[in-house]
Amino acid sequence: MAGRIEEADVLVLGAGIVGVSIATHLQMRGRQTILVDRGGPGEGTSFGNAGLIQREAVFPHLFPRDLGELLRYALNLKTEAHYSATMLPHLLGPFLRYWYHSETGRYLAISRDYARLIAHCVEDHLALAKLAGAEDILRPGGWTMAHRDQRSFARTLKEAEAARREFGVDYDVWCGNELAAAEPHLAPGLAGGLHWTQPVAVLDPHALTLAYTAYFKSLGGRIERGDARRLQRGGPGWEVADETAMFRGRDAVVALGAWSTEVTKPLGYDPPMFVKRGYHMHYRPDGNAGLNHPVFDVSHGYMLAPMRRGIRLTTGAEFAHRDAPPTPVQLARVEPLARGLMPDLGRRLDPEPWLGSRPCTPDMLPIIGPAPGQGGLWFGFGHGHQGLTLGPTTGRMLAAMMTGEEPFTDPAAFRPDRF
Repeated sequence: MAGRIEEADVLVLGAGIVGVSIATHLQMRGRQTILVDRGGPGEGTSFGNAGLIQREAVFPHLFPRDLGELLRYALNLKTEAHYSATMLPHLLGPFLRYWYHSETGRYLAISRDYARLIAHCVEDHLALAKLAGAEDILRPGGWTMAHRDQRSFARTLKEAEAARREFGVDYDVWCGNELAAAEPHLAPGLAGGLHWTQPVAVLDPHALTLAYTAYFKSLGGRIERGDARRLQRGGPGWEVADETAMFRGRDAVVALGAWSTEVTKPLGYDPPMFVKRGYHMHYRPDGNAGLNHPVFDVSHGYMLAPMRRGIRLTTGAEFAHRDAPPTPVQLARVEPLARGLMPDLGRRLDPEPWLGSRPCTPDMLPIIGPAPGQGGLWFGFGHGHQGLTLGPTTGRMLAAMMTGEEPFTDPAAFRPDRF
């Protein structure tokens, strides 16, 4: 039987960057909000990522449709993706939908909807970071796609031209010598780089989430430990209870990332989400070596990002059971490649690779809006690779919807009942 009872206007379930951002925007609009999570803020998937607010990411990750490329993925030959054979029966349905939505016409329509969110990501983060006193965690200046060969360079330039023409994304093109001048500690001989100028790097994603959380608390918001899987109807709203406490709210928001369906499925909502796991490791560069911007190795699908702790090496996507033991195959495969790209990368700093799970939808769009058939319940999850990028933007949109404001863009494409 629960002991103390805590009441609020809204319960937000999930204290990652998305949940914290939603809770903060609700509190800013005068909605008394309790943020509920089993762990501390930002300790889940939000803890580990490439630390980028990706204004350029107007084209979401699509399913490969080239037969040769599909075969290389199927044989686990690509360093940017790895899958467990035991996952194939679980992935078949979502992958078929993913493949369907990656058809050129459908994909372009999806990209236009996606870009309407991405267009606001930098300004929304900068606004929240200023209020939270966290501007020193952000580093404007963009990031770089480093190319080892001219063929891939030309392909990326074509895609970049489309992003600029269609969505106003900006970039600089660097020849090999210009890339070497911008990043002198990369290996010589690279074909060149495409430098996205608008994105903002985050020097410590966990610290940024904590800063937003502190601002939320300064506005009167509360943070409580609790198991979101206990969410149920209670009186006129929703409640989460355990042996020691009960938290009640007229409204509730599910923002649990890859764990969201554990709450939504018992309530009748089971979207075809799937998980992409990813790993990271930090390194201390030798001597005075370093990077001026995050650098992505286009040929091998990993990123080297300068962080407060050191250089963070992030891997691509691992398709495995969300809660399966870590299998850092990709990290083992890309670390020698990263040392070839940055010879002075140095020694590992972390005792074990970090592992996180990205919540992905087959149409590549997040799930934002009211829960089907459940009054007072709202969703904000399914952001795939862009949870950090879209956290404050999602918070602003959902808070507007919940308080009767006009959202900054039409939210229809992200509605939960599309599945």
